Amino acid sequence: MSQVNATNSLSQIMADIDLGPTGSVQFMFAKLQLAQSQICKNEAESYMKQIEDIQQEQKECAEMIELARKLQNEAKSGDKCTDMPPEMVKFFEQRGLSWEETGGDKSHNADEWDYNLKSLTNYQEQIGNKTQTLMIYLQDFIGQYNSYQEGAMSAISAATQTLRSIARGQ
Repeated sequence: MSQVNATNSLSQIMADIDLGPTGSVQFMFAKLQLAQSQICKNEAESYMKQIEDIQQEQKECAEMIELARKLQNEAKSGDKCTDMPPEMVKFFEQRGLSWEETGGDKSHNADEWDYNLKSLTNYQEQIGNKTQTLMIYLQDFIGQYNSYQEGAMSAISAATQTLRSIARGQ
């Protein structure tokens, strides 16, 4: 059997699969099952990449939450305001997150940091939910892949048994 590239086109995958010089219905069914399994594998790999990207985003968000808590604690301990660092401002802006804007600056007291932390934790929860959804889809594609692979192997086994029986004259 030949290796198949990462295309999602059923016809292209079918053309790439070589089960030998036979035209039996069982081998054609096996070929179709293998092509379907390849499509599922490609989709699963796509979801794995998305999950990997989201996990990186979760890491960055956790770092921002940690930094915001540190700045909030500094503001509490000195009963003063602490400035939102430029990398945090950029993080908020790139993701469309809101921050406390009392006074029109990026300097916040402990209570104002609560608002910023809520914004960050809500965002963290959203991306966590997205990860869970993608994991469900990934599991579904893995299940389909396994089912198609099993179907292909069963068809190949049945076709091989039929050919053996024919060869023995039974």
